[in-house]
Amino acid sequence: MTPQPAGNPSPEKAKRSSPGPDAPRSDTPSSHAPGGALSQDAPRRNFFSQILAFFIGGLILAVPVASGLAFFFDPLFRRNRGSSGGSDARRDAGGFLRVASLASLPDNGRPQIFTVYDDLVDAWNKFANQPIGRVFLRKLPDGSVTAFNVRCPHLGCAVDFRPAQNDYFCPCHMSAFNLDGRKENEIPPRGMDALDVKVKNGTEVWVRYQFFKAGTPDKIAVSA
Repeated sequence: MTPQPAGNPSPEKAKRSSPGPDAPRSDTPSSHAPGGALSQDAPRRNFFSQILAFFIGGLILAVPVASGLAFFFDPLFRRNRGSSGGSDARRDAGGFLRVASLASLPDNGRPQIFTVYDDLVDAWNKFANQPIGRVFLRKLPDGSVTAFNVRCPHLGCAVDFRPAQNDYFCPCHMSAFNLDGRKENEIPPRGMDALDVKVKNGTEVWVRYQFFKAGTPDKIAVSA
């Protein structure tokens, strides 16, 4: 065997010690390196941050939107509560308004005039206890009550009661009506406008107040 010079490995040792083509290179970054884990977690953290920011922004935006909607729809809610006969409504569920006590009507059947009051709602404002019209109330011998709108069906003037003639009379154009509301001359196109009335608890007179179109033979409601 030929001796090898000192310091030079033999070809067999050099071959065994040199890395093969399939051996991993030392400069390939390890998958367990801290920098690789951070780079993989960063997109995930960004995603959750965006979701959280979107959720918080939605909550911040929802507060003024909800307040604005509540303010906008408040008149509708109040109108619905009033029309349904709620505790703060003057009208009952049938649309009747308290007008007078039964004791205020004389037993002799003489008509009495009363002002009708209601709560009015205009957009966002509520005006309580406002006069909306007047009615004649009359107690009959059987204890029942009749109600007539004071507006003349001819042209809408206010009708008076004439004790001497015991009838209703319009001073504007001389229309006349008997105590039952029937017309006594041909000036008005129809009789006086009767209103629905009821007695509650035997002591209170309630009326469904309306007024009707004047100048026509037909009784056409234009307001309630």
